[in-house]
Amino acid sequence: MRTGSSSRRGTLVAASLGFVVVLLDVSVVNVALDALLREFRTDVAGLQWVVNAYTLVFAALLLSSGALGDRLGPRRIYLGGLALFTVASVACGAAPGLGMLVAARLLQGVGAALLVPNSLLMLQRAFADPVERSRAIGWWGAIGGIAMAAGPVLGGVLVAHGGWRSIFLINLPIGLLAGALTLRHVAADGPGHARRLDGPGQLAAVLALAALTATLVEAGRLGWTSAWVAGGLLLALVAGGAFVWIEARSAAPMLPLGLLRIRAFAIASLCGVVVNFGYYGLVFVFSLFFQVQQHLSPQQTGLAFLPMTLVLMGASVLAGRLVTRIGARRLMVMGLGLAACGYALLLPVRIEGAYAWLVLPMLLAASGTALCVPTMTNLALSSVEASRAGIASGVLNASRQVGGLLGVAVFGHLVRHTAPQAFLRGMQLSTGIAAVLLLLGCALCWWRLEPLPRGR
Repeated sequence: MRTGSSSRRGTLVAASLGFVVVLLDVSVVNVALDALLREFRTDVAGLQWVVNAYTLVFAALLLSSGALGDRLGPRRIYLGGLALFTVASVACGAAPGLGMLVAARLLQGVGAALLVPNSLLMLQRAFADPVERSRAIGWWGAIGGIAMAAGPVLGGVLVAHGGWRSIFLINLPIGLLAGALTLRHVAADGPGHARRLDGPGQLAAVLALAALTATLVEAGRLGWTSAWVAGGLLLALVAGGAFVWIEARSAAPMLPLGLLRIRAFAIASLCGVVVNFGYYGLVFVFSLFFQVQQHLSPQQTGLAFLPMTLVLMGASVLAGRLVTRIGARRLMVMGLGLAACGYALLLPVRIEGAYAWLVLPMLLAASGTALCVPTMTNLALSSVEASRAGIASGVLNASRQVGGLLGVAVFGHLVRHTAPQAFLRGMQLSTGIAAVLLLLGCALCWWRLEPLPRGR
């Protein structure tokens, strides 16, 4: 194993590659929706399961996997997560049916949850100097953000030239490279911390999220009066209540409820839910809109998202510089307001309308989202003590994934009928809901968020 700066750079590349495949698989699958629709003769609910099976497990296990890394060592858990993610990706690419694809996506989600927090723990251990560590984490976040933004474009090219299976098989060479770099450059794990795992809380969280997701997805097939739907809602409520009860009494909770009493942190987490609810839902709906309603090819669909991709990259970099100049409160208000305007401008969209009418609304929605994400991260971490920064980051990321999960479930339910007029009504309702929620978040930040010192 190399030492010194070469080893630190190798650790950064290895950790970033793991983050790249995780975020690619959040967004890349959307441009293959029409291909999956035809391949498996499924409906919108089936497509929702392909997207949400991954996000569901990722969100539910994100907090516990960091504790597992503390206990057993981040390098060991990262390599295990990378192996599981890579094997599950191959299983996705080889899936003979929809059920097997969804099962493989669930395994991908487990691998993703193991990868993300432990990649950060590896960086924290490799970069002892706070300034160097901050830069390394900045590069890690920027590379991951570019991967997620570029997902639709890359996915379009892969589907067009290699079929839908290629969007999963591309993870094989990336996973092998990341594993080799990890073995070569990342220091071996030392003695772990005797940190307890919150098993009961984890079980309750999985049950609550799984029941809620299944209810929202299957309500379109079974109807809201179905006994199965009513039972799913009841299970989600009971499991959610049990989760809060367990966390309030646990000696080592996966979600310390005291964090939610810190106003700035609670607002940042809530805004994380709202922002990802709108953005993930928008990408899912417009992927269907471009492919099923406007009959664009996967490659054309990926290129249709290109303006959003470019502005996401640029605005993310800009937000990191602006937050220390104008403050988190103003930047959050600006970002949420811009995103709300973008969604509102999508309301008059028609199926036969020209693509040019979509560019400005999509740019506004993406730029507002990009301004919010690094700002809410800065806000969340600045509002807690340094010793709790790790758990605060985990809670914020979990809340964002839950928001994305709900966005795809709710918006997918609204556009479940693919007949043009029914789909259009569902799409308009989806964008309207997103705009209202973002405006409420904007008002919440303006009235309840106290400005933090700019240098903090």
